[in-house]
Amino acid sequence: LNHKSIIVNGMPDHVHVFFGLNPLVSISDTVHDLKRSTSLFINNNDWFRRKFFWQDGYGGFSYSRSQVENVYNYILNQEKHHQKMTFREEYLDFLNEFKIDYDERFLFDFFD
Repeated sequence: LNHKSIIVNGMPDHVHVFFGLNPLVSISDTVHDLKRSTSLFINNNDWFRRKFFWQDGYGGFSYSRSQVENVYNYILNQEKHHQKMTFREEYLDFLNEFKIDYDERFLFDFFD
């Protein structure tokens, strides 16, 4: 899809993918393709005893070029960060920071 990958890192219950989005491709199409291709790769290589699949939904947040280094370092340090904060707390902080209204009934299934 011709995006510019910057960093990918995560924890056992979620992943952060930071990239420069091709303006000709929607974020929903990008996430769909990413989930499809990674699921196929994981399952074709038998990384898990059971079939791997992503849960529905995703969080997408936009940053300016001036924030690239900070976001990169945030993603790089996920393991350290999550010693203090759960994924649920992290995600709700993002929603609040970006002033995104949400309904608790429609959030991810968190495994904290």
